[in-house]
Amino acid sequence: MGSTSAVGAPARSAYLVLGTLTAMNLLNYVDRYILASVIGPVQEGLHIKDDDAGILMAAFLVSYTLFSPVVGWAGDRVPRKYLVALGVGLWSLATFLSGWVRSYEEMFAARVVLGVGEASYAILAPGIIGDLFTPSRRNRVLTVFYLAIPVGAALGSVLGGQIAAHFGWRMAFQAVGLPGLALALVALVLPEPRRGETELADEGRTDTGDTAPLRAADYFALVRNRSYLLDTLGMAMMSFALGGLQSWVAKYLSTGEGAMSLEKVTTWLGLVLFLSSVLGTSLGGVLAELLAKRSSGSYFWVSGLGMLAAVPFILLALLSRSYAVIFPAIGAALTFSVFNFGPSNTILVNVTRPRLRAAAIAANLLLIHWLGDIPSIVLAGGVSRWTQEGGLAAGPKEGLFWGLMLMVPALALSGLFFCLGARYLRSDQEAVLREVRSQVA
Repeated sequence: MGSTSAVGAPARSAYLVLGTLTAMNLLNYVDRYILASVIGPVQEGLHIKDDDAGILMAAFLVSYTLFSPVVGWAGDRVPRKYLVALGVGLWSLATFLSGWVRSYEEMFAARVVLGVGEASYAILAPGIIGDLFTPSRRNRVLTVFYLAIPVGAALGSVLGGQIAAHFGWRMAFQAVGLPGLALALVALVLPEPRRGETELADEGRTDTGDTAPLRAADYFALVRNRSYLLDTLGMAMMSFALGGLQSWVAKYLSTGEGAMSLEKVTTWLGLVLFLSSVLGTSLGGVLAELLAKRSSGSYFWVSGLGMLAAVPFILLALLSRSYAVIFPAIGAALTFSVFNFGPSNTILVNVTRPRLRAAAIAANLLLIHWLGDIPSIVLAGGVSRWTQEGGLAAGPKEGLFWGLMLMVPALALSGLFFCLGARYLRSDQEAVLREVRSQVA
């Protein structure tokens, strides 16, 4: 398909595809985080301890990342929309069936299948968007696309808590799983852009494409791509911190004497997450765009300084015992920490050649989750249990406090990695454009 109706101007169909993929991304994160919002009732219903619950929540991420290289390889070689449709249908079915499980093992299997399905979507969608929009427009459209992540997580938190409170935790999975089956059918009729189609459109060239065959050296070149590596490390530490907090904070705030009910906690968290994510993701994208006129590394600077600004607010939220302080502090921390959602993913697309993007995004996802939320979710649950059994924590709330404190240094490390990448961004982006120009020549 042609994705530009004039030089650099996207066709209407490009925005239609963007809207469809963003809706899928929203549902993706509702389904992904529904378990975290009802983990307490699930633990009671299936008789699961904290450390096993951490493994259960991480099971999805393990299968998600292990299957990523397969999708990355296929996504650079076959029509991507068919893989997207398959993935959306598979993860939606797995979510729906989670409401029917009768044991820990069955829930574990459902989460594994969920991960396989989501990998087939999450790896390919950013590359499709990158091929529909020029480099100068990508930060804006990817900010919109990635805004669906925190908004979907917020909806998952609210819907999970509310549905579980009135109809039970099983109905929460069943209700959010069905809509994705319809979106899977929509994916089958999406137009498929040519890889690299818009790469030089900012220069007035619309007849381009990345058609050179991939070689082993192309994959190894990612290791020497400093922007790619530092962006990935920054995203990994962000994933460590936010993944651990997202998975355990609802239980932490609804545990202990005088604590709010889980229903109220998830409602407040959902509201805070929604407002802060919309503000933070939008503001981060706008700031990166404005500062790009002054600094070639603005995408990195906005991402890094946002993460560093979040650190004191997370500390305040964990140390305070007043909900009037806790929820605003969480909101401020999340606002700053999601500044990077648009810019960091724009970096990922812009510093990798179009033909290699599915594989590059797959490797990025593999690393950010194996270094990020997979260990953090398990460690937080493990620390909670170990400190209680070892007498270091007086009860479940104190145990979870020490588990969640692991997230604070991860936020600071994320900010450091992002800031270090700023000096390399211009040269790495220009290297991609030179590669595409050489193919045209």
